[in-house]
Amino acid sequence: MKASSSLCALLIGLFTFSAQATIEINDPYARATPPRAPNSAAFMVLVNSGDKSVNLVRAATPAAGKVELHSHVMADGMMKMRQVENIAIPSHGKATLEPGGLHVMLFDLAAPLKEGESLPLTLHFSDGTEITQSVPIRKTIVESKMKHSHDNG
Repeated sequence: MKASSSLCALLIGLFTFSAQATIEINDPYARATPPRAPNSAAFMVLVNSGDKSVNLVRAATPAAGKVELHSHVMADGMMKMRQVENIAIPSHGKATLEPGGLHVMLFDLAAPLKEGESLPLTLHFSDGTEITQSVPIRKTIVESKMKHSHDNG
């Protein structure tokens, strides 16, 4: 009887594991900041090799007081950042987080983000997967000369 319950627990464990998406994080980086800049952003490509779609639902880092998932939208002729509840990653697909698009916004930085350093970033997914990665900090050129406005509404 004991072997039967052990086998059952093993099968349940395998089923639970196989139901989760397999997420890979490619080319992550955070934007370096000037000395007193309070905010930055992190970018990456999230690849889902699993059979079920999954959503990025939250991100966290001790380097920032607040972390939000964001998108850019054109509104009234201006590009505005908007918080989003989640970022979908389709099964056998990817979500690209890039400047001017979806990204992880880092608010109230504890210290400037310096090129060549890195920060820990934890990503939380809708299937319970949690990934912590050391994200390199890069100096980047501002990609656009469009007017930008930040709007949390």
